[in-house]
Amino acid sequence: MNIKDGAIAFIKEYFEKNGDANTKAIIGVSGGKDSSVVTALCCEALGKERVVGVMMPNGIQKDIDDSQRLCSFLGIENYTVNINDAYKGLSGAISSALNKPQLTDQFSTNTPSRLRMATLYGVAAMLGNARISCNGNLSERLAGFYTLWGDGAGDFAPLAHLYVSEVVQLGLDLGLPKELVKKAPSDGMCGMTDEEKLGFTYDELEKVARGKTNGMSPERVASISSRVKGFAWKRALLNLPCYVPEGFIPPVVCS
Repeated sequence: MNIKDGAIAFIKEYFEKNGDANTKAIIGVSGGKDSSVVTALCCEALGKERVVGVMMPNGIQKDIDDSQRLCSFLGIENYTVNINDAYKGLSGAISSALNKPQLTDQFSTNTPSRLRMATLYGVAAMLGNARISCNGNLSERLAGFYTLWGDGAGDFAPLAHLYVSEVVQLGLDLGLPKELVKKAPSDGMCGMTDEEKLGFTYDELEKVARGKTNGMSPERVASISSRVKGFAWKRALLNLPCYVPEGFIPPVVCS
């Protein structure tokens, strides 16, 4: 079974076991490849009438048009919930309580992600009978590039064992617009892409994880391997129902 059919079958089976014929999938739609692919997979598996997209800008989101484009392209029910007031309120309350007026980078990076996950569960509570997707892919998980209890949370994870290259191909196989599928991944907050912040590319990470490092310097391989191993504790906390492709080989760098 190919990846597309396998991922669709996984979602169908998950909802059959953990819901009924009316249970909906709620997806945080960022306009990037991961959320676009998960949304399209859920439409294929459940029908678009059972898929809800939620856009959650923190104030002004420059690329929110991409999120809106995806929802229109797939024809799904969608809502926009701006988390900025919640973020400002929580930031102010914590700063005041700790008497620390300056927010740390860790706070300003991770808190919006956790507020977005709380928002998705809030929407689910209001709509009723729904499950929340976790959109993260394997490359991000290996790099530790996600927020615990933020974008690393959810009820089911269709992409958790797929590298970025596989997610891109899956998006193309699903017929999604190339501009969304091949969009450079970014957290949308710091103005940098994921790869610029990491200091290496997801292609390099995949080569190291697959043990195919010909042409890469030993120093580069060691640096990437060290980061992956350093986030083993974080991955251990991710215990979600995940789609695992046929013939999946665990990353060698984790052994």
